[in-house]
Amino acid sequence: MKKNQITQEQIESLFGILKKRFEQNMDRHPNLQWNDIQQRLDANRDNLWSLNGMEETGGEPDVIGQDAGTGEYLFCDCSAESPKERRSLCYDPDALRSRKEHKPKNSAVGMADEMGITLLNEEQYRELQQLGYFDIKSSSWIATPDEIRRRGGALFGDSRYGRTFIYHNGAESYYAARGFRGMLRI
Repeated sequence: MKKNQITQEQIESLFGILKKRFEQNMDRHPNLQWNDIQQRLDANRDNLWSLNGMEETGGEPDVIGQDAGTGEYLFCDCSAESPKERRSLCYDPDALRSRKEHKPKNSAVGMADEMGITLLNEEQYRELQQLGYFDIKSSSWIATPDEIRRRGGALFGDSRYGRTFIYHNGAESYYAARGFRGMLRI
């Protein structure tokens, strides 16, 4: 089997997990039907590897909407806390290279690229927070505007006291409770 592919058994397992999560969380996608989503997944099998990676790293991906222009379904990490297998990462490959000591295993942007997904931006992160309670005990790196990144910073978000907060930190920093949430358009 080629890299970036999954077996038929993995596909069937993934579809079962996604369907069950979809049905248990209808408030995230009230106007969407699972059969339409499964047809789209079947027609776009190249993306299943990325979706499976989101699941395997603890992201609990679910459909949170559909792009009206392209018809693409938006799969986002909906785990209550930042995905466990995507924590203790600095922000991007440049930040990872700049660390002289105690380097983390990877960066959020680097790992997202390897998985074939994108980090949520600030608007997407705030929209996700409207769908439930996320990152109450953890935090998640989010896509950072170039003008902030050029100055050495990066953005992350969390939810505390019933509100969503966006903060900044040095891009090379990393914490055991900070990971990243991704999105995949299929």
